[in-house]
Amino acid sequence: MKMMGNEKSSMDRRSFLKTAVATALAASLAPKRLAAGQFRSESLQVWSCGGLSEAFNLANSLYEKKTGVRIAYTGAFAAALGKSLLGGATTEVFAGRVLKLAKTLREKNKMTYFRPLCFTEYVMVTPEGNGAGIKSLEDLTRPGVRVILPLGASPPGGDAVMGILKKAGIEKAVLKNAIEKETCVVKMMPEIISGKGHVSIVEKRLTRMAGYEGKVEVIPIPEKFFPPGPLTFTIGVMNAAKDRALADHYVDFICSHEAQAIFDRQGFIPADSEKGRLLIEKLGVKDA
Repeated sequence: MKMMGNEKSSMDRRSFLKTAVATALAASLAPKRLAAGQFRSESLQVWSCGGLSEAFNLANSLYEKKTGVRIAYTGAFAAALGKSLLGGATTEVFAGRVLKLAKTLREKNKMTYFRPLCFTEYVMVTPEGNGAGIKSLEDLTRPGVRVILPLGASPPGGDAVMGILKKAGIEKAVLKNAIEKETCVVKMMPEIISGKGHVSIVEKRLTRMAGYEGKVEVIPIPEKFFPPGPLTFTIGVMNAAKDRALADHYVDFICSHEAQAIFDRQGFIPADSEKGRLLIEKLGVKDA
């Protein structure tokens, strides 16, 4: 059937409007790509506790590609970084472990604000195949089970593991089975992989590290046994930030679903997840 001129013109307009609306909607949903020139600074200094390094390295690379901004990143022992910041050292964005540290930085007028970033969780790890048949914390008390624990690791490593054992009421029995008390959680993993030990307790993030992923069996530990202190990671803009707009934009990105997915893959509980939101309320992770 031949189309009249008016009808064709009307349909063309409707088609154009539909296309325009669809294009606008797609643009609004697409991630914003900001050039470094839209900020006063071309770089941003970011510090975090070392446990977050793998996740931050991936997230920072993505942010740099999206914006052209260079992230000058340092990941180190959180307590040492916190002490440095309280003592006069400066950075522009800080992501630390333990809620109390973020609150102290706020109270001392070192940090402008903070937001919940993610949470850690603890698991048992065994060599592949789980030859000792470990299924629960109570199994660590069985005679003949070779337990390796990071009790000599710097806080919160050893303290958190001991806290789990105490909450479960099995610390004395487990310590009798401990064949080694490691000083480094990362160096301890090969001893489990090799079968020297039947089982250990670690943060789930270690099981996602490149050298260890897929090389151990992972057994969950009920959340009720987790000590609350070391669970929380926050991220905040420091008063020393040279370009507040850039620092805010970076924090917004790290707290976005896109970046939070990276922390999820690295073994953390993202703050923007359902479980993360429950922990935010449970642990009171709110700005001072």
